[in-house]
Amino acid sequence: MTRKAAAVLIALVFSIGLGGSFARAQALSGEEVAQRVHDRPVGKDSVAQMEMILESKSGHRRVRTFRAITRTDGPLRKALIRFLSPADIEGTGFLVLEKEGAETEQFLFLPALRRARRIVSSQKGRSFVNSDFTYEDMERRPVEDFDHKLVGEEVLEQVPCWVVDSTPRPGTRSQYGRLRTWVAKDMDVPLRIHYFDKKDRHIKTYQVQALQQIEGIWTEMVVVMHNLKDDHRTILRTLGVDYDTGLDDSAFTVRALETW
Repeated sequence: MTRKAAAVLIALVFSIGLGGSFARAQALSGEEVAQRVHDRPVGKDSVAQMEMILESKSGHRRVRTFRAITRTDGPLRKALIRFLSPADIEGTGFLVLEKEGAETEQFLFLPALRRARRIVSSQKGRSFVNSDFTYEDMERRPVEDFDHKLVGEEVLEQVPCWVVDSTPRPGTRSQYGRLRTWVAKDMDVPLRIHYFDKKDRHIKTYQVQALQQIEGIWTEMVVVMHNLKDDHRTILRTLGVDYDTGLDDSAFTVRALETW
């Protein structure tokens, strides 16, 4: 049977009668909101065709394509990205392995080196393949790594949101001093994130520009990471996605990453 994606603009969702449920939503703590975001259903696995657009201050664009696969095992998630074009990045791969009670492991494969190298903690503040995302941005952080405070409620593009400030707890290694996140109440999806450095300066903004509900799963179809210092943007577009495809665990190994 053909999978059908019901495309929904954010504003439209709330103009057809869904808004009434927000009035009944009870206030949550910041930690509860963060946990809901972490635990929101995204299927047992997924296969997505993606596009990454690097946009300079002058408006010059570079376009890349990649395939992203994920698999969820209980509370833990694994992901593998493989760039397909253009030629200068073709074959480059990235593997993320969440570990229970331990730091998430990340591995980068460069075809020219013919081997994967592990991204260590001290490198996670660096740019991911010259984009405006860092390696830290490319992984989920355990809820308990941060203190989460509900600082208010706000309507963002006609969507009622919880607003949560998250600060690293003592012992948590992060390039950020604070994150402020706008979370859609009925979807548990972060629609906007402001990133602050250790001096509490706003340095980056993450914004969801389009959503689709696919197989009952809210899916970010267009997101933008804006580096305010350089006025540079990285745009991620989901061109197509399938959920619950039956991906085997063997697809998420360093050996699989190096197979190209």
